[in-house]
Amino acid sequence: MDDRLMILVSDEGAEAEQVEELTRHLREELLHLDVDDVTSVPADAVPPGARVVDPTTTGSLLVILGASAGALDQVVTVVRRWLGHCRDTRPSLRLRLDEDELEISEATDDQMAQAFDLFLRQHSRVATPP
Repeated sequence: MDDRLMILVSDEGAEAEQVEELTRHLREELLHLDVDDVTSVPADAVPPGARVVDPTTTGSLLVILGASAGALDQVVTVVRRWLGHCRDTRPSLRLRLDEDELEISEATDDQMAQAFDLFLRQHSRVATPP
């Protein structure tokens, strides 16, 4: 499994500065986790296949999960909590890990929970016995 998670934050109705601020707040929260690194990615450096519609309204983060078995779960928990705090605006998210991409846009809380849970199950690290 790849240890590089790309997070794309977008909001069609927001100014680029608003999306940048949202992304910065998310990055600050993610930096408190047991991950190797969280880097802001310039819009022109978003990897191919990420399907970014308008780079001026997209914030991108690259999370290096590292060796921690629970890092992805921690990241998803923080992202879910962060989305819950975005009540004035409802940004769209894309999480990309390996060749799998999860897009959250205009979903109910239950739909988001199910989508995040499925994403985690698909990417859970299976511990091998010593």
